[in-house]
Formats: sequence, C-alpha cells, structure tokens
Amino acid sequence: MRFLNPEYLWLLLAIPLLIVVRFLAWQKKKKNIRKFGDSQLVKQLMPDVSKYRGTIKFCLLLSALALIIIVVARPQIGSKISREKRNGIETMICLDISNSMLAEDVTPSRLMKSKLLVENLVDNFTNDKIGLIVYAGDAFVQLPITSDYVSAKMFLQSIEPNLIETQGTDIARAVHLAMNSFTQAEKIGRAIILITDGEDHEGGAKEAVEEAKKKGINVFILGIGDVKGAPIPTSDGGYMKDRSGQTVMTKLNEDMCRELAQAGSGKYIHVDNTSDAQEKLNNELSKLQKGESESVIYSEYAEQFQIFALLALLLLIIEVCVQARKNPALKNLTIFGRKAKTTMILLVFSLTCSTMQAQTDRQHIRQGNRQFKLQKTEQAETEYRKALAKNPQNPQALYNLGCAYLAQQKDSAATTMFEKSAKIETSKKRKALCWHNIGVILQKHQLYGDAIKAYEESLRNNPSDDETRYNLALCKKQQKKNQNNNGGGGNNKDKNNKEKNDSQKNQDKKDQQQKDQQKQEQKQQEQMSKENAEQLLNAAMQEEKNTQQRLKKNMRQSNRRQLERNW
Repeated sequence: MRFLNPEYLWLLLAIPLLIVVRFLAWQKKKKNIRKFGDSQLVKQLMPDVSKYRGTIKFCLLLSALALIIIVVARPQIGSKISREKRNGIETMICLDISNSMLAEDVTPSRLMKSKLLVENLVDNFTNDKIGLIVYAGDAFVQLPITSDYVSAKMFLQSIEPNLIETQGTDIARAVHLAMNSFTQAEKIGRAIILITDGEDHEGGAKEAVEEAKKKGINVFILGIGDVKGAPIPTSDGGYMKDRSGQTVMTKLNEDMCRELAQAGSGKYIHVDNTSDAQEKLNNELSKLQKGESESVIYSEYAEQFQIFALLALLLLIIEVCVQARKNPALKNLTIFGRKAKTTMILLVFSLTCSTMQAQTDRQHIRQGNRQFKLQKTEQAETEYRKALAKNPQNPQALYNLGCAYLAQQKDSAATTMFEKSAKIETSKKRKALCWHNIGVILQKHQLYGDAIKAYEESLRNNPSDDETRYNLALCKKQQKKNQNNNGGGGNNKDKNNKEKNDSQKNQDKKDQQQKDQQKQEQKQQEQMSKENAEQLLNAAMQEEKNTQQRLKKNMRQSNRRQLERNW
C-alpha cells in the first residue's frame, strides 16, 4: 500500500489538536454550569440534554475528517492486471552497459545513443512485445518481455554501467539469456537486438548466435561507435588508463559484428550520429511474421480511495442522524434539516468521488510539468504518457507530450501529438499554440508551404499573435524566393552557359596574349643577346688591333736605339 500524495497526511496532526480544543471547551462549559447553581439541580432542569451524544457526534466528525484526509492522500493498493490479445512480434533487446559504452565517439555517448534508439523503437511498437537485458561481464533481465511500453521506458532510464559490478563483455551469456526469455507462443516472429561495440572478452558469441538461428530467432547486431576509437571518460573528468598509465582507447570491432550477423539470420547495422540505423532496424523488424499472443498489462497501483470515501460518508450520515437533544416542537424542522444536510453531504461526496478519478491524469500532468521544468524531458514524457493512459482525450496531456517530443527532437511524433491536441482542444488560444508549434517544425524542415498553412490556421484562432504573423511572413518570403529560383532555372542555365563560354574565351585570349608577350620578350632577349655578342666581338677585335699596333711601335723603337748604339 502507498499514498500518491502523502504530503496531505500531515493534516492528521490537526485531529489531536481538535481533541484538545474540545476538552478545553468541555471544561469551560462545566464552569459555566456551576455558575447557575448545583450541577445536579441544573441537570434536572435540562432533561433533553444528553451527556454522551455530543461526544459521540464529535468522535464521528473526527473519524470522518481522518478518512477524508486519507482520501485526499489517494491510497493505492496492489497491482491491476489486464489481459489482451495482440498481433505482433516479440523482441528482446540486449544492451551492452560496460564501461566502453561511455565513450563519446557517438553523440552524446554510446550508451545514451543506444538508449535513445531503444526508446524510439518502443515508440514505433503497437501490438508487439519487448524485453530488456543488460550485460557486461555478466547479464541479467532488466525487464521481462511485456507489452507495457511505459514501464519499458521507465526501466530504460535507470540503466547505467554501475548496475553490473563485473566489467567486461559477455555477449554469449546475454544471447542465451535472451533465448530463454521469450514466451511459449507459436508462429510468431522473434528477434534479438544486440547493441554492442564489438568487444567480446569471454568468447562463444558466434556459437550462441548460431544456436539462436537454429531456433528460428533473428539476431540483429547493432554496432555502435567509431572504428578509429575513442577514450573512456571517468567520473572525475579524466579518461580511463591502463596499468602502465596509458589512456585506454576503445574501438568498434566491425569485423566481429559482421561475423555475428552472418552466423545468425539477422543483419549488421552500424549506429552513428544519423537516424539511418533506426530506419533500417524498423524496416527489418517489419518483415518478421506477426502472431497472436496474450499480453498481461500491469499498471502501477489501483486506486483504493473509494472505500475510505464511503466510510467517511457513512460516518457523516450517522453524525447527522444523532441529535444532541430532543425537541418535539422542532421535530419536523429538524427532520427536514437533517434530510437537507444528508442530501447535501451525499451530493458533495458523489462529486468528490467522481472527480478524484478524473484528477488522476491531471496529477500525472502536474508531475510531468515539474520534470519538464527541470529539463528532464524523458521523465516528463513518461508522466504525460501515464496521463494519456488514464484519459486519451486530454488535450493538455497531448500538447505537453508534443512539447516533450519536440525538446527531444522527435519532430514527427511531436507533430502528431499537436495535431491530435488541436482537434479536440476547445480553447482557441491553446489550439493556436498547437498549430504554431506545427508550423515551427515544418519551417525547421524547410516545408514552407505546409508551414504557411499551419501558421494561417494558428492566426485564425488567435489573430493577435505577432510571433506567428512574423514567422508566416518569413515563410512566404522564403517560398517566393525558392519559386523565383526554380522558375528562372532554364534562363539562368542558358545565361550561366553563355557566361561560362564568354569567360572561357576571355581566358583563352589572355592565355594567347601571355604567350605572345613571352615570345616577344624571348625574341627581344635573343636580339639583345646577339647585339651584345657583336659588341663584345668588335670590342675584342679592336682591342687586339690596338695591342698589335702597340707591339709594332715598340719593336720599331727598340731597333732604332740599337742602330744608334752600333753607330
């Protein structure tokens, strides 16, 4: 047993306080009676006053008050089970939670990306069953196979590497555990989705996958990570190191993943920062044979406030029937007043009992809003889903769930929720908000035509919204720009070709001019070199001539001196 709103139980402290007040009032009443005279004599003067009826009425009121406080605290006892027949497949997800899954080569991390992938997979399930196994050096069932998708997402949020003390990666143990976790239903498609980075420290994985294939179970291998590797972050802000002090690098072993997929009857899918892996996995699962199975749906707790409300009502009726004194003169009036009071109490409690059940979805919405303000969008989504499970036609729950999807960048699911909320919403302003958000999503994906329609629908419901009007103008401007670009495509193409040809011709002319200029410079250089050579040659010949003349002149002078000396 538990109370959904236990904070209201503090109101029970008012009961002993009321008892003290009642006791003090009784003492004061006795003192006032003594002022009139002897107590026995005064008692004889009041024969219609009962000594115990007042106390009985007070006890009845206190008991009714205590029961009403318990009703407000919303007691819940036991689990509510319902059985449904569904036509779908059975899927066991084996999620690797070893320390290597903390690597951030996939945004935000391998583990967080895997959890997001599983969550999106659950969103696409309708009549299928799902189970969850976590493994590292050991493996255990986190969630038995079930059709309760809300519980599946709740269990998924609590998965962390510290759930298993024995580190490592034992794929074989996880596959064997998954094979033994399916139901005994026949003619139904079964699949094991193994999410791993390909590191197997124990061995035997290939044999386990082959055994699953013999049993007709499809094993899909989702390899997550980068083949280049990445360090493993630690809680202190650093990275994991080995015994020698070197940083540990974990890499995706794609060869092993492909080998496991080939050994089984499934397929290997690489998980990266895109949504391609999600689409491929959904396509593969849609090919499996769907069979009829009986599903057991567990709700968290069943409301038990009705019992306490009926007891409180019964006590109040008894309190009304018990009179403190008898007065024959006012008998009819008393009876009439008693009936009116009883009718009023019955009406109030019937309204209370009818509204308490209606407030259950509102309670989940309030809890979801608190989680959403704390930016815990996944927990908020779970609460909004619970509210819709209580009341599928609650427009506020649909709108808030769409906001939670939008915060998690699940645009298609958010659009669906906003459309459902807009259809059943009675308030024009809230309906305008739904269409405004749809327009924002469409504008984000550059679907300007559809975004314009959504913004126009929003303005029909709330013409004074300036933000919607501004976004509408932006979409129209962008759409017109795209139409102009597409409409002048042929002329622009011809213009571009013409400009390209002209530019090519101009380039050819420039190249030819450069070649002519180079040739001219080369000729000039050759001409200059010939003239320089001739000048040098003439200068050399002139120098040689001058040298010979000087030699002849010197020879003549020496002969003349010799003759004169001989003489």
